Amino acid sequence: MMLRAGLIGIGSMGRHHARVIRETEGMELVAIADPGGDKFGVAKGLEVLPDVDALIAAGIDTAMVAVPTVYHEDVAIKLAEAGIHTMVEKPIAHDVEAGRRVAEAFDKPDLIGAVGYVERCNPAIMALREKLAEGILGEIYQIQTRRQGPFPARISDVGVVKDLATHDIDLTAYVAQSEYENVAAQTSHRSGREFEDMVLVTGRLKNGIIVNHVVNWLSPFKERLTLVTGERGALLADTLNNDLTFFENGTIRTQWDAVAQFRGVSEGAITRFAIEKREPLKVEQERFRDAVNGVGSEIVTMVEGVKTLEVIQAILDSSRTGQSVSLTS
Repeated sequence: MMLRAGLIGIGSMGRHHARVIRETEGMELVAIADPGGDKFGVAKGLEVLPDVDALIAAGIDTAMVAVPTVYHEDVAIKLAEAGIHTMVEKPIAHDVEAGRRVAEAFDKPDLIGAVGYVERCNPAIMALREKLAEGILGEIYQIQTRRQGPFPARISDVGVVKDLATHDIDLTAYVAQSEYENVAAQTSHRSGREFEDMVLVTGRLKNGIIVNHVVNWLSPFKERLTLVTGERGALLADTLNNDLTFFENGTIRTQWDAVAQFRGVSEGAITRFAIEKREPLKVEQERFRDAVNGVGSEIVTMVEGVKTLEVIQAILDSSRTGQSVSLTS
């Protein structure tokens, strides 16, 4: 079955979604909407519709929502009411209550709602999940992420926590297969904008894994790293370069009695895995298509999107109060 796809928002992210939808087998981009027009020239013969109502009237089966975060709730709920399978760019909404309303709107039989956390589809993260499932690290102790780079001019309505850190919160819970138990955070405002541009987060997951996240958009270099440390070594996923490296604990025993009694580790073999490097946005769109067709379940659900937003709000609350915030109810 060919799915008639619509796209609302054809700005910096939407233009890429337009290309990917067109390249996805089983999907046809039949309608686009953006009140700001088509500054990137992605319409390619399609009329640029003014709003979500016009998009719905075009008779679509699926929709991709790539409008600014503040509009996610209104657009998504209208699509849900029209019975249109929808993927909303991350985060699910501008605040937790709005996110819950969106998730509730899509809580209907035979209606698919997804959130576009594309980092789950990064080849390095997909390979990381596979290796962890194989038990390569044994028990997992710690997950660290670093996401740094220059300020993205496209961002105007949120700070670095909702724009960038949200990726790390989602992929950490995904990799660990556990929700967050608590977080403590510090933010900084250095660029003269209303919103924070740097954040440091520490926390613990419900399964006992400790985590920390370093995120900012004021670094003159770009870095996207996820480091998982366990009893047998560490896995480093570089999602910028789509690489996965295994740092194995060494097996050489020390002869120095004082050190030998310390239960630490030594450096061992380093293995860089060869992995298939497909474009994450294409994988994400294929997973959404499959879910709509009832043959896959690897999307990020609206409920998961709300859970991530709850952690994001806890991070902002912690940075404001200076106190650790519990996420257990």
